[in-house]
Amino acid sequence: MARSTVAERLVVGLVRGVHGLAGAVRVEVLSDEPERFAPGSVLQRENDGAPLTIAWRQADGPGLLVRFREITSREGAEALRGAYLVAEAAATTLPEGAVWWHELVGAQVTTTAGEALGTVVDLFRSGGGEVLVVEGGARGEVLVPLVSGIVVEFTPHEGRVLVDGDALGLEAMVPRRPRGRRSSKAGRTTGTG
Repeated sequence: MARSTVAERLVVGLVRGVHGLAGAVRVEVLSDEPERFAPGSVLQRENDGAPLTIAWRQADGPGLLVRFREITSREGAEALRGAYLVAEAAATTLPEGAVWWHELVGAQVTTTAGEALGTVVDLFRSGGGEVLVVEGGARGEVLVPLVSGIVVEFTPHEGRVLVDGDALGLEAMVPRRPRGRRSSKAGRTTGTG
């Protein structure tokens, strides 16, 4: 997989609703980096280049209440409902061996036995780890937890993920017999009885 030379934007939050009359929004945080929501940080609405500068934030259950300098009314906040918030990827460097989720999409996933399971189409977090959603192989959709007991080789920058099919619980595929026309009358004899 080729890496883009253009600064990439990462989804860091989802606006779930509005709060109050002064333009605050409820944000589901989709980033492991809480400083992305620090006052003074600049985010953008997905597919929109207009800046959204964080003026204030407060913990709100599992998410945050956030107020942007540019949004001062409930009506302005309503326009953000359902919008994904993005930040520049270049603003943060990852530890050695770590990758952004979007860099995994499109990677080919195969088993140590050589079976092509398909390509990564999505990811999600479950418990304390990430799970790859793999589609396009003969098995249909396969969920692959990103844990060392299952993932044998992890080279997403090269577009490959190698997994242990046995550890993943994949049973051997049994080839199906081709469907053909079968006559229910074959072998029947008519007689009088």
